[in-house]
Amino acid sequence: MKSRQRTRRVPVALPTSDIGPAAWLRSIRLSGFTIAVLTLVILTVVVLAPSLRILVEQRQEIAALTAEVERQQAEVDDLEAERARWDDPSYLQSLARERLDYVYPGELSFLVIDDGSTPTDAEGLPISDDIQTTDVDWVSSLFSSVLTAALTDAPAGEIVSPSLDTPAPEEQAPEVPAPEQPAPDAPPEEG
Repeated sequence: MKSRQRTRRVPVALPTSDIGPAAWLRSIRLSGFTIAVLTLVILTVVVLAPSLRILVEQRQEIAALTAEVERQQAEVDDLEAERARWDDPSYLQSLARERLDYVYPGELSFLVIDDGSTPTDAEGLPISDDIQTTDVDWVSSLFSSVLTAALTDAPAGEIVSPSLDTPAPEEQAPEVPAPEQPAPDAPPEEG
C-alpha cells in the first residue's frame, strides 16, 4: 500500500493593499462586446431623451386641453339647460310672479313688508310698532325754510330751522343775555 502524501495546511493572508473601490475597478475585465453594449445604451439614452421629454410635454398638454374641453362642455350644457328653461312658459310665469310681483286679473296679491325682522334699539326694544304720521304741513315748512334762509343775515352755522311747535318770532319773549362768567382757567379780572 502506498502511503498517501500528507498535505500540509498553511494559513493564507489576504493582501491588504487591494481592498476598497480601487480593487473592484481593477477586477472588472472589459471585453469588446461589453464596450459595444455600453456604447449602444449610452447612445440610445442620448438620442431618445429629447424625444421622451417632448412626448411627456405633449401628454401633459393633451391632458390640460382635455380638461379644458370638459369644462367648456359642462358650461355649454349649463347654458343649454338655461335656454331650455327660458323656453318653458311656466318658468317665465313663475319668474314674473316671484320677481316682478305679477298676478293674473282677479287674483289678490299680498306683499309682506315686514317679515318679523323689526329693527331694535340698543336695549332690544322695537323702534316702532305702528306706522307714525306727522301733522306737519310740508309745503308751509318748505316755504318758511326758504324764506328764513333768504332773508337772514346770520351766518349758515347760526341759522335755526323754524318748527311748528315754537311760536313765531313776534310772539317770542326777548332773550335776556346771561351775565358773562369768567372761564375757570382765566385769572380773575382786576378792576
